[in-house]
Amino acid sequence: MNARSKSAALIAAALAAILLPAAGCHKKVAPPPPPPPPPPAAAPTPAPTATLTASPSTITPGQSVVLNWSTTDATSVTIDNNIGTVNANGTQNVTPTATTTYNLVARGDGGSSEASATVTVNQPPPPPPPPPPAMTESIFDQSVKPVFFSFDSYKISPEAQQILTDSVAFLQAHPDVKVLVAGYCDERGSEEYNLALGQNRANAAKDALVKAGIDPSRLRTISYGKEKPFCTEHNEACWQQNRRSQFSIDQ
Repeated sequence: MNARSKSAALIAAALAAILLPAAGCHKKVAPPPPPPPPPPAAAPTPAPTATLTASPSTITPGQSVVLNWSTTDATSVTIDNNIGTVNANGTQNVTPTATTTYNLVARGDGGSSEASATVTVNQPPPPPPPPPPAMTESIFDQSVKPVFFSFDSYKISPEAQQILTDSVAFLQAHPDVKVLVAGYCDERGSEEYNLALGQNRANAAKDALVKAGIDPSRLRTISYGKEKPFCTEHNEACWQQNRRSQFSIDQ
């Protein structure tokens, strides 16, 4: 090593000796404190609640009902069916004329809520139909016609059968009417014979009505023979009028 190199080494060593104590005199710097925690999150705004009741819930026309409602956390409360905006809690009388459902809507910062109540209005039954007019002999005679027979016969002819068919419709429409079936004869023959013939004619007419559906308990027969003629002339046209079964209301 030459003199110059030795001199540089000595200078470096001297500088190191001076700097090392100076470095040992510095204090360590403390780390910065942690940041404060964030503030707690704000609680969510509660959603509104709503209830609605109707008392009574079933009425008849003309009666009233009390609507009762309550809400929470609502800034606006409405009820439909022409009621409109209402207080958060309250009651109101209503008089619906037909079955109605009332709907309540509560709105607030947290949303909305709905409630409903139905009022059933029972309509009265329709009035009964007017009673039929009281049965009279005139009304009866217009609908229940007599039937006629041939001489010395009690056989029901096709023409007589049609008359009886028409009479059955009327009698079925008036089930409370009881009927007297009377047999008549013309003036020819004895009184006893004509009473028997008249009875056969009355029975024949009754049997035809029963066969067509009329309750036999509604029918009563009688024979007048030739005792009560409808016509008193002595000719065939008159006798034909007297050979009949006549119907009347049995009082």
